[in-house]
Amino acid sequence: MLWDTHMHTHFSVDSDANPCEMAQTAITKGLDGICFTDHLDLTELLSTSDSLPLDLKSYFAEIKDLQSEFQNTLPIQFGIEIGFQPFLKEELPKIIDSYPFDFVIGSSHLIHGEDPYYPEYFYGKVEEEAYLEYFESILDNLAVFDCFDVYGHLDYIVRYGPNTNKFYSYEKYKDVLDEILRTIIQKGKGIEINTGGFKYGLGHPNPTEEIVTRYRELGGEIITIGADAHTPVHIAFDFHKIPQLLTDCGFRYYTVFKERKPFFYKL
Repeated sequence: MLWDTHMHTHFSVDSDANPCEMAQTAITKGLDGICFTDHLDLTELLSTSDSLPLDLKSYFAEIKDLQSEFQNTLPIQFGIEIGFQPFLKEELPKIIDSYPFDFVIGSSHLIHGEDPYYPEYFYGKVEEEAYLEYFESILDNLAVFDCFDVYGHLDYIVRYGPNTNKFYSYEKYKDVLDEILRTIIQKGKGIEINTGGFKYGLGHPNPTEEIVTRYRELGGEIITIGADAHTPVHIAFDFHKIPQLLTDCGFRYYTVFKERKPFFYKL
């Protein structure tokens, strides 16, 4: 079986899920283990009096309690999905270092402060230009951040574009995507295969199979698996597709992080 290492709970602003229910569902679905990765996205620099949008102290305490409660039935890791923006290059590493995370997903949710989740981001933009701007923003983030283990859902933006992935392909953005993948590999980091793309009706994971294959061709070895679930029902979404999909992309294993160290499991 597999680990689901990308999921969100009520500690994230976009979820109401109970962590205990998430763990129980993971057991019901036969997973080997899970990692909680609640969101931390900052839209501006914090002053000394500001509080984080993610209550890290309470989050850490609740996951520790769950680890004790499920110690004999389900391995549970403590992770975070952190939203990168270059102006946060000093602040985010300090936050990551302040807690004993097992796993850190670095993601691009905002492009120059705008979120493509909202249709307004695409107003006045040609879709191809918007997608390219998103990929170039990943390169901007990679230039200043090392405080992550894998980069999350590399083509996240296509979930929300006006035509989603109808006109989208790896070949159309090959140059910038290859540069992203090479940079990630050079940094000794990995990528994830995120089944949220199936949930959103794209017919493909994020990133697509072509990108995952290219990552492997370029020498990439670290790949984690996550459903990006925000409710218990979406845990391990379409995971039955993953072993063959990763095998077809050139992988014979997948990765789970514990104490920020990668461990490799055969598919």
